[in-house]
Amino acid sequence: MEYTNLQDYSHKRLNILTGEWVLVSPHRAKRPWQGKKEIISNEKRPSYDETCYLCAGNTRINGEINPKYKDVFVFTNDFAALQASSPNFSVNDGLLKAESEKGICKVICFSPDHSKSLADMDITDIEKVVKTWQKEYTELGKNEMINYVQIFENKGAVMGCSNPHPHGQIWSQSTLPTEVNKKNQHQYSYFDRTNSSLLGDYLEQELKLKERIIYENESFVVLVPFWAVWPFETMIVPKTHYTNITEISNRECVMFSDAISKITKAYDKLFDCSFPYSSGIHQAPTDGNDNKHWHWHMSFYPPLLRSASVKKFMVGYEMFGSPQRDITAEQATTRLKDLIIC
Repeated sequence: MEYTNLQDYSHKRLNILTGEWVLVSPHRAKRPWQGKKEIISNEKRPSYDETCYLCAGNTRINGEINPKYKDVFVFTNDFAALQASSPNFSVNDGLLKAESEKGICKVICFSPDHSKSLADMDITDIEKVVKTWQKEYTELGKNEMINYVQIFENKGAVMGCSNPHPHGQIWSQSTLPTEVNKKNQHQYSYFDRTNSSLLGDYLEQELKLKERIIYENESFVVLVPFWAVWPFETMIVPKTHYTNITEISNRECVMFSDAISKITKAYDKLFDCSFPYSSGIHQAPTDGNDNKHWHWHMSFYPPLLRSASVKKFMVGYEMFGSPQRDITAEQATTRLKDLIIC
């Protein structure tokens, strides 16, 4: 394989976790841009906002009053997308099919400080967030109704975030979501064939090549996946084959927090703004099955392409053909790696 061709010519790259391809067009990065420009606000937020329904002590939309929390605060989403009380039903009328879906949705406030994002928080404070993720994964997973727990964050108005207070969400449900199901199937197929972790073997190859590694500590690696779709997409992968976040030790919890801190700080430096993204943790289902084929990981999908005001749109060919990117994974790696502060 001629790796040099990857930087100059159009080609496809395979996402080994989903079985899908992404079209890479490195020559298009030079095209002029006369399209839409986003308005990115760098206005400094106060540490407390009396109008914010997530700040400590404030009243939420449903009338409930937040406690005067000091660290991390979790509550059931006031506008949950999934309902635990949904009745069991199905529609099977020819080609019209539908099934009921139950679930529990929660909001997790990372900090009482309205002005901070994960990039602004100390590693010790990020560690408290990680510990909360572990606790919620465990408790929600014990519920017989719940077979998958999705932890994620939408950061920034560009990503549709309705409140700037540092927070994420946890949606837990009775079936596996589409993206998770793809990864479940491909990891299972590989493990069944090789008795080895798909992501673990991929990570071993990446660590040898060192072309897409942004940062690593004793327990985790931050890299741009070979098959990345978003311009500055990254993934945090544990070096040890763990199926979910509850299996990491206290020391590894610190190392995971360090990895999160490093990449989010680098993002903010890239275009000198509070960098928007959607991030999420994919890990083993809580369905009671033997899910040893799973290797958990955290992904960041940032939309910005050329500057703080120019974003990547998933339209046209991306909607009707397949995902496509201009800047290569290797080019993105170089730019982000230079911004990591060790």
